[in-house]
Amino acid sequence: MSTFTLASRFLCLILFAFHLPSFAQDGTPQKFRELGMKRSATPIVVDGQMKEAAWQAASVAKDFWNKWPSDQELAEAKTEVRMTFDDQYLYLFAVCYHEQPYVIQTLKRDQGFWDSDGFELILDPVKQKTNGFLFGVNALGAQNEGLLTQDTEDYRSDWDNKWFSAVTNHPDRFQIEMAIPFKTLRFEAGKTRWGVNFIRNDMKRNYYSTWSHVPLNFDGIDLGYMGTLIWEEAPTPAKGNISIIPYITGRVSKDYEAQTPADWKEGAGLDAKVAVSPSLNLDLTVNPDFSQVDVDVQVTNLERFSLFFPERRTFFLENSDLFNSFGIPPTRPFFSRRIGLDDNTQPIPIIFGARLSGNLTKAMRIGLMTMQTAATDDFRSQNYSVAAFQQRVLKRSTINGIVLSRQAFDGVNPLSDDYTRNAGLEFNYSSEDGQWLAWGQYHGSWAPEKWDQNTYYNVGAGVNSRTITHFSSYSHTGTNYLVDIGFNARQFNYDAERDTTVRLGFNILYQEFAYKIYPKNNKTVNLHGPRIESVPIWNPDFSLNEWSLDLGYSINFSNSSSLEWGVRRNLVNLPFVTGLLGDEFDPLPVGQYSFTTGGIEYNSDGRKAFSFNAGVEYGEFYNGKRNTQSLGLNFRRQPWGNFSLNFARNELALPDPYGQITLLLISPRIEINFSRSVFWTTFLQYNTQADNFNINSRLQWRFKPMSDLFVVYSDNYAVKEFGAKNRGIVVKLNYWLTL
Repeated sequence: MSTFTLASRFLCLILFAFHLPSFAQDGTPQKFRELGMKRSATPIVVDGQMKEAAWQAASVAKDFWNKWPSDQELAEAKTEVRMTFDDQYLYLFAVCYHEQPYVIQTLKRDQGFWDSDGFELILDPVKQKTNGFLFGVNALGAQNEGLLTQDTEDYRSDWDNKWFSAVTNHPDRFQIEMAIPFKTLRFEAGKTRWGVNFIRNDMKRNYYSTWSHVPLNFDGIDLGYMGTLIWEEAPTPAKGNISIIPYITGRVSKDYEAQTPADWKEGAGLDAKVAVSPSLNLDLTVNPDFSQVDVDVQVTNLERFSLFFPERRTFFLENSDLFNSFGIPPTRPFFSRRIGLDDNTQPIPIIFGARLSGNLTKAMRIGLMTMQTAATDDFRSQNYSVAAFQQRVLKRSTINGIVLSRQAFDGVNPLSDDYTRNAGLEFNYSSEDGQWLAWGQYHGSWAPEKWDQNTYYNVGAGVNSRTITHFSSYSHTGTNYLVDIGFNARQFNYDAERDTTVRLGFNILYQEFAYKIYPKNNKTVNLHGPRIESVPIWNPDFSLNEWSLDLGYSINFSNSSSLEWGVRRNLVNLPFVTGLLGDEFDPLPVGQYSFTTGGIEYNSDGRKAFSFNAGVEYGEFYNGKRNTQSLGLNFRRQPWGNFSLNFARNELALPDPYGQITLLLISPRIEINFSRSVFWTTFLQYNTQADNFNINSRLQWRFKPMSDLFVVYSDNYAVKEFGAKNRGIVVKLNYWLTL
């Protein structure tokens, strides 16, 4: 009997045991809390001092529940929260009792927030448990804001907007005062009950606490466990809510490989935000520029397919879950990073774009977007359009739909032989407590002469209880299911023998099982337990393409460090001759390969000034051997500096003539925070796999809220035969003007 047969039977026994009714729901009672809020009769000065009469008269939210690593008792760190409002702002004052020193990872906005002492406000203005806002401030005043959805993994800290805060520090506490403009929020007129919760980060004890109790098996930002904010009178939506963000740029660059002279370019454009209704927003962009966006963090890719890198461009981030959450990670019908790239992933100019998104009714969200790109010498101009909706049903379930179109143009005329259309419908079920999940998805695509094998579907179910996490799903992706505005790397197989890419559909049965153990009266370990993941993948004719089986065990320590080890067994039937180690070696022939690897990884206490992570992995790799070491070092000179070095080494040895190679990836990073408004970050990446050494250095001055001056220097060198590839410097100035 084969190893995989034994493993599959073992996995089935565990999954069968999981479905037995022996795992009861945690009996901790949910505390449904309410906080009344009165209008302030006098102006509020945001200075971190609780001197206005409105604060003295406000109701107090206190007695926070522990969230992590325990949820059974009230928090030891005391927190008191008050809220009030006037015609323009929602105000909050939080008193967080804490003895100094604090743990602060950085003064940079949206960075290192969850590992720093701080406080967060969570708002669900529509109170439908589907989307909301987060506003946070750490103990030294660095801000963090984000968009929340029903799926907490879709939390987007990249979203930025204008709001105000101040912090004062005292020997026994820090005080945070916030003022959030109603122009920043999307809400319904006349609604006096909002969802609300507060989160407190207590790094001294490595605890997190929430005002409204959130069970241990859910994230603290889960919208299903909110308290209620009761307004004395409904807030009035802001009128004339229009923001204009113009920019100007100047850049000089030189391409050393093409041996062209230095090129100077200047540019200008603008973004605009228009509140069509209190809960519906129109975003416009003309000639957008994303030169200030952080570069992607490079990784060593030992897979047969391309890797997924997240969207970083600000225009595509607000309400992005309306478009990006369709499908599953291997098959996404919409992926905004495809917009503005040609077939060789080279950037092409975006001429203009528009996006309408938000709540159409209290239970329905919609998203409409269109983007127009310019033509280049090698790529036609394109229009990318998408329409999506999300209709809430039952308590926390949704019906979602999406329609997409990519249309090529020859000048001003659409081409009848160069287009792709996609459409899909999904149902996502969630029990009211969020523990039980189920889903069904069906999508199709249409393109010239590709009307067969053009569907994708996925069905699955899962549970996320206090001690058990289990998900099972089955998905099918047809060979001609095309996602020209999406991500589907596995569908494209490179045939080295013919030097061509072959599109091939696939079927996946995904199963994940984890058991969580919370030891009592243990001052060393917070959580530990095993996990199993099984992913068999079949070709369209149901011959086996690949199967991976992961067995692992993890331990989370009370000092925030962690240890994880595991074993992975792979079975791969290469359908095409495949080059794994580069063009200088012979590609692997078609056939079956089975190999096993084992590894261990440790992450130290991130609260310390010096922290590190280290890992090793050793075993087989196709018909050869693999030896991997990784090391990450970080030194924090609180609060002004972070200095890190990441190192990864992969030694791969296949039998002759298939190659032996050692791949290095070395990534130093230096971050200097001169204040909460001036930052300098330099990132170096030495990657032998990509034959590239990259330098990216960015200076940012936030001279007014949401208004910035950027100076970005980039430099690329070849590694094997060291020499300059290209070099450039960009200066960009943008200004946020609210009308």
